[in-house]
Amino acid sequence: MNIDQREMRQVAEAAAPRVDLYVGIHKAMRALMADTLLVVGRMDVDDALELAQVTQRVLELLEFCRSHLKHENDFVHTAMEARAPGASGQIAHEHEEHAEAIAVLANQATALLQCEWAERATGALALYRALSLFIAHNFEHMHVEETAHNAVLWARYTDAELLEIHNALVSSIPPHEMMFVMRWMVPFLNPAERAALLGDMRAHAPAPAFAAALDVVRPHLTEREWAKLSTSLGLPAVPVED
Repeated sequence: MNIDQREMRQVAEAAAPRVDLYVGIHKAMRALMADTLLVVGRMDVDDALELAQVTQRVLELLEFCRSHLKHENDFVHTAMEARAPGASGQIAHEHEEHAEAIAVLANQATALLQCEWAERATGALALYRALSLFIAHNFEHMHVEETAHNAVLWARYTDAELLEIHNALVSSIPPHEMMFVMRWMVPFLNPAERAALLGDMRAHAPAPAFAAALDVVRPHLTEREWAKLSTSLGLPAVPVED
């Protein structure tokens, strides 16, 4: 990947914040990945229901990662290659590696669910360690995207153009996946980001979709967080149970 270090410095020195295609979804991914890893680590393999629920959580994470790769390939990498040919090459290669790792982990999780009782503890620990390495690599990967890729995008696209890319990407996401994204994104944004995202959604999405998003995220906000969001959006600050 050919990244101009001068562009990187210019991005770092920019006074005004730019449209960032990565910040929100990457906060969601980090939260989901960390939470899933912790659940796997404390899983009771002798509890058949818990084993089934946790392996399903792992499979949901992997499916979300697979979908995320496609969104970035189709929209962000396409935009980069249009104006900076070769700039997405390194990360595109890592996306291929991630797709392979996702398939391996999915098979490993499924095998754990189906294995004999005596092998469950060993299989669970192996899955935990493999998942932790996958997540560690993804954390490093996302950092490169948030720095080097943004340097390319910000040097070649206006904020208005980046918003067009963002909106096209979001429009391609089916409703059920969008609700999953909202559940993991909104609670882990800071208050200003949370209010901006939901304020924009209220302005552009159908009212039922906005209401559904609030219903999805509200149980995962503290009472204080919900009060701040309600104030920002002009909603009734009805307490929620933490």
